[in-house]
Amino acid sequence: MLKTHHCGDLRLAQAGQIVTVAGWVHRRRDHGALIFLDLRDRSGLVQVACDAQKSPAAHAVLSAARSEYVVRITGCVRARPAGLANPNLPTGDIEVVAEDAAVLNEARTPPFYINEDAAIDEALRLKYRYLDLRRLPVQQNIVLRHRVVKHIRDYFDRQGFVEVETPMLIKTTPEGARDYVVPSRVHPGHFYALPQSPQQLKQLLMVAGFERYFQIARCFRDEDLRADRQPEFTQLDLEMSFVDRADIMAMIEPLYTELVEHFSDRPILTRPFPVLTYAEAMTRFGSDKPDLRFGMELVDLSDIVADSEFQVFAAALAKGGQVKALVAPGCGGYSRKQLDELGEIAKRFGAQGLAAIARQPDGSARSSIAKFLSAEALADTFERTGAAAGDLVLIVASADRNIVARSLGELRLALGQRLGLARTDFHALCWVVEFPLLEWNAEEARWSAMHHPFTSAMDEDWPLLETDPGRVRAKAYDLVMDGWEVGGGSIRIHRRERQQAMFRALGIGPAEAEEKFGHLLEAFEYGAPPHGGIATGIDRTVAILAGTPSIREVIAFPKTASATDLMFRSPSEITEAQLRELHLKIEAHSRTL
Repeated sequence: MLKTHHCGDLRLAQAGQIVTVAGWVHRRRDHGALIFLDLRDRSGLVQVACDAQKSPAAHAVLSAARSEYVVRITGCVRARPAGLANPNLPTGDIEVVAEDAAVLNEARTPPFYINEDAAIDEALRLKYRYLDLRRLPVQQNIVLRHRVVKHIRDYFDRQGFVEVETPMLIKTTPEGARDYVVPSRVHPGHFYALPQSPQQLKQLLMVAGFERYFQIARCFRDEDLRADRQPEFTQLDLEMSFVDRADIMAMIEPLYTELVEHFSDRPILTRPFPVLTYAEAMTRFGSDKPDLRFGMELVDLSDIVADSEFQVFAAALAKGGQVKALVAPGCGGYSRKQLDELGEIAKRFGAQGLAAIARQPDGSARSSIAKFLSAEALADTFERTGAAAGDLVLIVASADRNIVARSLGELRLALGQRLGLARTDFHALCWVVEFPLLEWNAEEARWSAMHHPFTSAMDEDWPLLETDPGRVRAKAYDLVMDGWEVGGGSIRIHRRERQQAMFRALGIGPAEAEEKFGHLLEAFEYGAPPHGGIATGIDRTVAILAGTPSIREVIAFPKTASATDLMFRSPSEITEAQLRELHLKIEAHSRTL
């Protein structure tokens, strides 16, 4: 070893010992005959002092050293002089008096400060990610991720699970998002797909009799990105045999309780975690991943405004729609510009517009639609919504109840953030259950699986699959944490005839089902046990525990929001020779065989 101790491990217990430390020059202070520098490695910082009279050779070396030079120093550990200890540093009681020093490698001036916690353009950080990873906050996030994953592995080992690695090169099958495909050189015209998840593989492991499987799985999805998505991501994947929904939830809830207790300084708001049906979550919060750290619940005004002369309300209700509202506390004085900004949020999620009623200090209403509502309707609106003087009631009406829920749900989140309503002194976790099994895909004029095509319907709802598919509820469940969906799972279909019925509902005919899923259908004929599982996002979970809004902060080498790697400059072109080997040809806007 080129060093005897890590920088951050030295304490008063080592005083009087000769040690060798190595790392990067974090800061350097040159006082002429006396040089001080902070030496950094992954364990932390230690102060080094070098006196020109006592160690002239070492002093000459450190005089030439600059920030981010890699150096090795041998010297004696001593207590810092009285009054000069640094209580903010774990090594603040001691320093290393340099007797010998060597520069192991010089460094160019970095494109950004590594020793300061200053704002840095993210594109620059990602281009020089190997330097960004030297910064303490980023490094702490990666170490936190390591510890979280280790805790997860230890937890499932104690629960009798077996970790099984599943293949990266599999067959392309429709599971919701686009596949990343890999051309085969030895099988011209054929392609592998990178797994969107190990879904079918873990079900096959249940058929194989493993009963309790888990994996820290790498997954790939070619979809539009945002702060909490990456083209490649990591999830905790697990499957269990002979279980129902309650068993899966009872396995995951203690794990997340432990993760919060071990890796966060904030407690969990409610235990056991609240359980909301999908219908209840959408009704109360306008979201299937409700942020329970604040209230501002949606309120139905349909009966109150049923006799209103306001045509927007009347038209929506006449078509079986809904009129709902939420209250923005203290926003009664919002300007027209501010109201228009809120209206644009609602419109992005399908609403035709946004009505607003401000409650004045004297209890009266200020609104462009007040003239269409009776005094009784206005009073009832304030009473039902709980609007106080100075509050703002925001109303959406639509013939499509989903539009009402989602537009108000997004308004709720935007206002919660703008007004600072979401408390940050605890974590709020909950379960959302009984999702619709299917959702209508208007663009393709067919039903699609809300989760994936292997999710089982509720036992009592199977007869509705052929007669009223939209009413079928799934044995599905999501885990929500602070308004983020951190996990999702379901009890699976384990009988061939029911899986085929599901394929029929999705418009997948027998030939297509056999070609794409024949391996799974055949496996179900060899004694497949009832089984279910869940996958939770490692990236999202660690980001929440680290208190960062983007999963890029907890991934060592993330992609940008446009799925590019600025450091490797990928994706990139490949050579003509490679294309010929793969039997591919690049055309203007497409790739063909």
